[in-house]
Amino acid sequence: MTSVKLPPLDLSPALIEAAKVSKAWPFEEARKLLKRIEGRDPSRPVLFETGYGPSGLPHIGTFGEVARTTMVRTAFRVLTGDRIPTRLLCFSDDLDGMRKIPENVPDRAALEPYLHKPLTAVPNPFGGDHKSFGDHNNAMLRRFLDHFGFEYEFASATEYYRSGRFDEVLLRAAGKYQDIMDVMLPTLGAERQATYSPFLPISPTTGRVLYVPMKAVDAKAGTVTFEDEDGTETTLPVTGGNVKLQWKPDFGMRWAALDVDFEMFGKDHLTNAPIYDRICEILGGKAPEHFVYELFLDENGEKISKSKGNGLTIDEWLTYASPESLALYMFNKPRTAKKLYFDVIPKAVDEYVTFATRYPSMSVEQQLANPAWHIHSGNPPEVDVPVSFAMLLNLVSASNAENKDVLWAFISRHVPGVTAESHPKLDELVGYAIRYFDDFVKPTKVFHAPDDVELAALKTLDATLAELPTDADGNTIQDAVLDVARPIERYQDEKKKGPDGGPGVSVSWFNALYRLLLGQERGPRFGSFVALYGIPETRALIAKAISGELVSGNA
Repeated sequence: MTSVKLPPLDLSPALIEAAKVSKAWPFEEARKLLKRIEGRDPSRPVLFETGYGPSGLPHIGTFGEVARTTMVRTAFRVLTGDRIPTRLLCFSDDLDGMRKIPENVPDRAALEPYLHKPLTAVPNPFGGDHKSFGDHNNAMLRRFLDHFGFEYEFASATEYYRSGRFDEVLLRAAGKYQDIMDVMLPTLGAERQATYSPFLPISPTTGRVLYVPMKAVDAKAGTVTFEDEDGTETTLPVTGGNVKLQWKPDFGMRWAALDVDFEMFGKDHLTNAPIYDRICEILGGKAPEHFVYELFLDENGEKISKSKGNGLTIDEWLTYASPESLALYMFNKPRTAKKLYFDVIPKAVDEYVTFATRYPSMSVEQQLANPAWHIHSGNPPEVDVPVSFAMLLNLVSASNAENKDVLWAFISRHVPGVTAESHPKLDELVGYAIRYFDDFVKPTKVFHAPDDVELAALKTLDATLAELPTDADGNTIQDAVLDVARPIERYQDEKKKGPDGGPGVSVSWFNALYRLLLGQERGPRFGSFVALYGIPETRALIAKAISGELVSGNA
């Protein structure tokens, strides 16, 4: 168990009443859970569980289960006035056999002799202090959960099976063997039916997890008999970690053994949920409340896989953005499939700042719908970030900043009194912006050479900026930039109205400026960017675009 304590909550009557009708999805799930435990001993803890398959390196989807479950747990605590104890168990299925070697591990050939052995019996290919592949991946998950500050208990299937914590229910499974088979066999093809068993013995000769039919199941003795890999008829007790259950029966067994009250899982489990529930009931348990979320996709629209290593890892996100931005990504629309790759990071960062900044001025009802409330378990911090992440990225782009000092020189001039010491959250974003730009923006920058219309427009823009005071604010500069484009037919938009009743300015004008001056297709509000970057510096950038110096840098 981690040493982190559950954070205190605002349990004012107004907040509890608002929680009873809040439409935020964690409160909707918490109200279902509250109905589930009606009439139950209130001193009995409500158990929230998340599952982790350590067959590959942890990915963000794994973190998402813990973050989202924590959000439901916090909502439940509010609804009950925090009078009913709760637990969050993060369960690792590390006794599973390694059925294939992940693509993203070093020296894959060295792991081939360990195929089908439990993940906690496979050597650690990454080196270090962790004895096994399963131990290493478990540690990676715990490291991030600890970094984020979750309150949870970690559980290892290897430990639970071998210590005897599942023995009672495993003996029950031996007694209900045929009932479990009656649930499972109709879900399988004819070939699989012929060899299927819910019990997977671990070979005493090879140490592998065996997918073999049972010759006999002795419920009274609590044993199974099967043919080992060397052809020997072997009998093992179902207790003590000598066997484990197939993954579908294992779900239901675990729920029954631990009295799990709530577990969420991905849409890929949806068709199997009735199977898990039925096996749980056969083994004497009550199926938990479920929450089914949509899966994450990579930039090609393919499902993210731990073994493939596609999509983002936990460490990759945290290299370029804060944990809070990641938690926001998890909170938003969990039942909608979302692409999870590097391009989503800047938007998540700025959206988090927006929600956190607005939080203090909101009513109680609005606060409970604000993602910041759920991300911070009801205790959002004060956030003051006067420059957006998107703006910082473009400032890095224009200035070619390689360190924080360069960016802070611009920021301090634009926002007097703001320093790295007074605004540590902004300083954090400055570091993220430099890393993100270097790795993802800079390699894709392509400056366009201005055509005749663009060349004339740039010269007019330069002359216009020259007439403005150097301390002009973003709105003044934005108006001046719009005035440059109004008489140019290419940039007129008949659907918009200008201040004189004529055509408005098309977004194509700003797209052209981004391509010509920043080498990008998109950018921030241009007037605000110029105010932050500086009018003299922007004019110097325009001069380079006019002379062709920026284009020559493409090579």
